[in-house]
Amino acid sequence: MSKTVEGSLETKEFSIRSIIAPLMAVIVGMIMVILDSTVVNVAVPKLVDFFATDLKTVQWTITGYTLALSAVIPLAGWLTDKFGEKRIFLMTIALFTIGSVLCAVAQTPEQLIVFRIIQGLGGGMVSPIGFAMVFKLAPPEKRGAVMGALGVPMLLAPALGPVLSGWLVENVSWHWIFLINLPIGILAFLIGLRFLPKSERREAPQLDKLGMILAPIAFAMLTYGVSEGGTSWTSATTITGLSIGGVALLLYILVEIRHKQPLLELRVFRSSHFTRGIILVWFAQAALFGSMILTPLYLQQVRGYNALETGIYLLPQALMSAFFMPISGRLFDRVGARPLAFIGLGVVSTALFLLSRITADTPLAMVLVPLGLLGGGMGLTMMPLNTHILNSAPRHLVARVTPLMTAAQQVIVSFAVAGLTGYLTSQITSHMMKAAQGGNPLEASASGFGDTYFLAACIAAVGFLLTLMLSKPKQQPDAAKDQAAEGAQADPSLMAGH
Repeated sequence: MSKTVEGSLETKEFSIRSIIAPLMAVIVGMIMVILDSTVVNVAVPKLVDFFATDLKTVQWTITGYTLALSAVIPLAGWLTDKFGEKRIFLMTIALFTIGSVLCAVAQTPEQLIVFRIIQGLGGGMVSPIGFAMVFKLAPPEKRGAVMGALGVPMLLAPALGPVLSGWLVENVSWHWIFLINLPIGILAFLIGLRFLPKSERREAPQLDKLGMILAPIAFAMLTYGVSEGGTSWTSATTITGLSIGGVALLLYILVEIRHKQPLLELRVFRSSHFTRGIILVWFAQAALFGSMILTPLYLQQVRGYNALETGIYLLPQALMSAFFMPISGRLFDRVGARPLAFIGLGVVSTALFLLSRITADTPLAMVLVPLGLLGGGMGLTMMPLNTHILNSAPRHLVARVTPLMTAAQQVIVSFAVAGLTGYLTSQITSHMMKAAQGGNPLEASASGFGDTYFLAACIAAVGFLLTLMLSKPKQQPDAAKDQAAEGAQADPSLMAGH
């Protein structure tokens, strides 16, 4: 009994004290990278004026960053195996920070595009490596709470990005949306250098050369094709991007299944818990992140608010997410993912159905309340599902599973944003044609937003029903896991035992 008590005290000591500093290093790094995924959107008009160029050219500062993120994510697992997680994490933070400073001093739009690509090459690996490091640091019985704390910046940063960017662009200069990363990056690097544990470098894995070529092509071209699909699904660029990306993805899957040490561990799909969990996450991400693009557009295009006001009105969603995320993490350790995802996606579906009834003169409170519900549902849903997926994977494959999750999310979110944006455009056009006989154009536009929110609600409702398929993966003692890991390296079919 005394040993048990002592062991529980050691676990408490580890979870409360030892993990705070390394967790902060990862959180600060992730906040910096996630913020930069949203701040540039608000600054696009200023960049067009400053560089005296057109919108299409400036849009490449966003597209280039996204493509670089997608291209480098699959390499994260192999690089951490070869050089160690801590070293690669610090290198990516440094590269992202250097790219940020270069963006701030860019003199031409071409330079800004190149420097944004450098940013993306660094930022793409921060999230998957950070997730893997924290997951390994957290004791199993505290894993949900720790991952919940890590999830706060993932939902808070995208909502705070437009507020920060709008204030900097309007009151200081667009240069500061990049320069602000310099102190944050230095802080993240120093905390990580001091407190992140030294990761053991594994025996250098056999280089998956063909996979290393195909993976960046597949994920970058799919992301590009989908992003172009937001404008036109039948354009030459969309078809070319999707075709090249699709062929490269099929070839990549064939190569990875046959390779002994693949870049992305696709064989983990043999785990039924993992497969059901990740499919559910895709539906949740499509509904949540796809709908996040709608509200700023509605507030600006229909209600006439500026960028800073829009960011402020989005705060309830961010604050509710930040409030419920740690709570869901603690509850996950007790009850698992299914009840939390069931309630969370139920709330998300309800919020989106409420938003589908908006009009041009809907009281602002009737918009903010569903947004708060949407944020609360996101906080209850996302991190329990992500932790459930990582728990479903063999422990020794976590470093390979997190890049797989991140790469898939990049494509799924791109599909959702492009699909919902395209649907929004078509519905607004349809309602405008009906309003041409004397109707209100703003009301027609609001109806288009309502239709698109309804589609997002239906996607969330499918995810709500899929939560009934979740079940809690069997937990193994750490020693058993280590033995299973060694055996699975010799026999990959052991992964099917989950």
